[in-house]
Amino acid sequence: MEGQEGTQMPHLVLANKLFLLRHPDVPDIEKVRLKEEVFVSIKDNDMVSVYESTAAELGWEVDQGLVDAMRVKIEEEVKKLDEKIADAEENLGESEVREAHLAKSLFYIKIGDQEKALVQLKVTERKTVAVGQKMDLVFYTLQLGFFYMDFDLISKSIDKAKNLFEEGGDWERKNRLKVYEGLYCMATRNFKKAASLFLDSISTFTTYELFNYDTFIFYTVLTSVISLDRVSLKQKVVDAPEILTVIGKVPHLSEFLNSLYGCQYKSFFSAFAGLADQIKLDRYLHRHFRYYMREVRTVVYSQFLESYKSVTMDAMARAFGVNVDFIDMELSRFIAAGKLHCKIDKVAGVLETNRPDAKNALYQSTIKQGDFLLNRIQKLSRVIDL
Repeated sequence: MEGQEGTQMPHLVLANKLFLLRHPDVPDIEKVRLKEEVFVSIKDNDMVSVYESTAAELGWEVDQGLVDAMRVKIEEEVKKLDEKIADAEENLGESEVREAHLAKSLFYIKIGDQEKALVQLKVTERKTVAVGQKMDLVFYTLQLGFFYMDFDLISKSIDKAKNLFEEGGDWERKNRLKVYEGLYCMATRNFKKAASLFLDSISTFTTYELFNYDTFIFYTVLTSVISLDRVSLKQKVVDAPEILTVIGKVPHLSEFLNSLYGCQYKSFFSAFAGLADQIKLDRYLHRHFRYYMREVRTVVYSQFLESYKSVTMDAMARAFGVNVDFIDMELSRFIAAGKLHCKIDKVAGVLETNRPDAKNALYQSTIKQGDFLLNRIQKLSRVIDL
């Protein structure tokens, strides 16, 4: 089930095609091709439950004959696997028994039966002694979680893996777990932690079952841009040799990163528009599309304004290659939301920055937290008095 080096796990390839098939922005002619590929994959792997749920969701006509044929094949295969387990328990050693149970777990993963796969993986775990092999079972569970986008299962599995590493475990598996956790963090909008985990894994990446290295660099750059300051971005991303060797293969990504760091804002907006479709059609990022677009614009506007005490709206509009009305509308929203520290003088057509005082902000935060703590202590004292 695990992807070989350079190849993505077939189930995650299928999951991405199912995602695109449901996406409203994918052209109908493309969906015809995707439907054929999805159907072939479902049929080849006897994925009855996936077929029935997808058919119900997308309004496909269910081929009952195919469903019955797949169910018969599944029953026959389960019977064979049960016979192998029984034979191993009677005639062979503990490792052979474990392998027989693992084969049954992988079969349930192959047919997309999440419930039975998780039960069988737990049975296999009880037969497993080595920490490394237990970790492999956790990775299978994580892959199942990413197929169904079951974030509760993924979160629990990551915690379980970390507990296992306290007992031991090799560095290769620890580095793989960082990528799994980074993907989970990115998919749940924790971009800062995702960036940190991805950057730690750049030189040790082996998690080809999730995605290829080009996609990994794509995610690393996107999460880093809105998470790191300029100095860290330069050291860890812009000048990173591992990123430099790959970044040119991803459309618009090099221009996006380098134009931001080089303050070429017109080029940045052009590249950003090119990346927007890729983000919108990404299975893990699409639900954060609007949020990410806002965060990137906050970063780039803040970077531009950092250099000025005051600047004309016209100069900023020319720097970004847009008109003054667009800049006015954009900045108004970000200022109202507290994302940008400046004010607009509409009459003079000037932007005046008012950078927050870090010491004053820390003082206010301390006072606020102190008041909160005193209130909690007073409530607690009343309870104790009673």
